Amino acid sequence: MEGARRSGCPINLTLEVLGDRWSLIVIRDVMFGNRRHFRELLNQSEEGIASNILAARLKHLLEEGLLSKRDDPTHRQKAIYSLTEPSIQLVPLLAQMGAWGLRHTPVTEELAIRARLLAEGGPPLWEAFMAELRALHLDAPAPARSVIAELQAAFEKIRARKTGARPGRSRER
Repeated sequence: MEGARRSGCPINLTLEVLGDRWSLIVIRDVMFGNRRHFRELLNQSEEGIASNILAARLKHLLEEGLLSKRDDPTHRQKAIYSLTEPSIQLVPLLAQMGAWGLRHTPVTEELAIRARLLAEGGPPLWEAFMAELRALHLDAPAPARSVIAELQAAFEKIRARKTGARPGRSRER
């Protein structure tokens, strides 16, 4: 989206696109939680985003080309949001942000596990994850490895240990 930009600095321009409080959270929830509908993004938000803010962020991300939207064939009034290639390429940035958060903030074990695994897996894991996201969102061929399943299994294992529940029952991102 062209408009009045403060400068041509790449860091500034990136922050103008992604630097508000919610844009990366929405991308995170689509990316890691496979939340593809407005209601899923609204109701399953760990941080409790308001519906008007979510609507504004989705509109912004669509305008910036970070999400795409199509009608849901199963429900006339629903739309399906998908990541685009530029948002899939945010995986290394999100992995680095997660690693920074692990080192410098008081994270919870269950919500930090994905960041820990991405940090430990480094660029090879990020590439495998991006390949899987391309299959889910851009109709690329599905890779043999499912990083999403690996991250979810690790999350569920920690949650089960904390709650005494059996792994595989969580719907959490």
